[in-house]
Amino acid sequence: MNIESYSDLIQAAAMQDEPQRLLFVFAKAELPNGYTDTQKNNFEQGHGGALAPVLCVDKLPDDVSDFASLVNESKTTGVDWDIAFVSALGGRGGFPPNSDEASQPLKMMMEKIQGGMIADFLTFDKAGELVALY
Repeated sequence: MNIESYSDLIQAAAMQDEPQRLLFVFAKAELPNGYTDTQKNNFEQGHGGALAPVLCVDKLPDDVSDFASLVNESKTTGVDWDIAFVSALGGRGGFPPNSDEASQPLKMMMEKIQGGMIADFLTFDKAGELVALY
């Protein structure tokens, strides 16, 4: 299945052989260390920058069936973010992974994002639109 929207993601998760747990890492755009004047100017124009993880959570697909509910829940944390990275973790024996089982994969996801290795993740903006990052 080609995922082109958040609802496609939820639908794809439901179609898997084993129940899924979705992993979310929320990141904020910021200027990288040692930025140049050009990078600063571009960043101020809304282009470029580095994405720093600021928040992570794991959820069952049924708990976040629409992106707006996820955004609203994130607002209760008081942590601002620009991009949500999403991955999925498959269960076993007809049961989804629990939050404890999601802890290490979430940590590894955050480390990959900090290292700029983001190709394995879907990325959404706050409006729930799929975003391609380069």
